[in-house]
Amino acid sequence: MKAILIVYNQALTEKVEYMLEKLNIRGFTQWPTVMGTGTHDGEPRMGTHTWPEINSAVITVVQDDLVEIVLEK
Repeated sequence: MKAILIVYNQALTEKVEYMLEKLNIRGFTQWPTVMGTGTHDGEPRMGTHTWPEINSAVITVVQDDLVEIVLEK
C-alpha cells in the first residue's frame, strides 16, 4: 500500500475526481483549498487579488500495483 498526494490547480477538480472514479479508487481525502507556491518556478496560488488562483489536494492510499497508473494519469 502506498499513499499518493495529488496537488493540483482547483480548476482541474472534476478531472482529478473523474480519474479516481475511472480507476475505481473510492477512498480518498480532499482539501478543496490549498495555498502555496512551487519550489523553483511555480506561480503562487494564494487566493488573493495579486495571486488569485487556488490549488486543491487529494490523498489516497492504493495497492502498490496502482501507483504507476495513478501517477501516469
